[in-house]
Amino acid sequence: MDEPKKKRITDEKAALAKAEHFCAYQERSQQEVRDKLYELGMYPTGVENVISELITGNFINEERFARAYAQGKFNQNGWGRIKIKQGLKLKRVPDKLIAKALQTIDGDEYLRTLQKILEKKQTQITEKDAFKRRYKLQQYAMGRGFESDLINDILKASEL
Repeated sequence: MDEPKKKRITDEKAALAKAEHFCAYQERSQQEVRDKLYELGMYPTGVENVISELITGNFINEERFARAYAQGKFNQNGWGRIKIKQGLKLKRVPDKLIAKALQTIDGDEYLRTLQKILEKKQTQITEKDAFKRRYKLQQYAMGRGFESDLINDILKASEL
């Protein structure tokens, strides 16, 4: 069975209205909006015109998006800076804005979160060998996007 063909949106005004609604719902990167417009069947010139309209109307602001993304992933998901940076790179956010967004994460709060994550994980690990247990904690925290030197510092300080 063939899926019904979606109707292409070629009118820039209709696409702009859809994109404004898409951006008003939550912060979006230019790339997310671009992908959405292509999904709707728009042509490249139309897509870029709509994007520039959205930027002019302040519906899209990459710096605002990067900050919201970094804060959200840190606060809600407990992600470390490395994972947040990778996520922003996937959304094609410029490196300068990624660096700015990462600076908005409070350093003390960052260390507290890492400590909490390690303590919680430690209760779930059944490994008896201290060396292997420490390795598992390290790998887990690195998978969450935390820096290995910070992980080691916390593991040494707290003897987890």
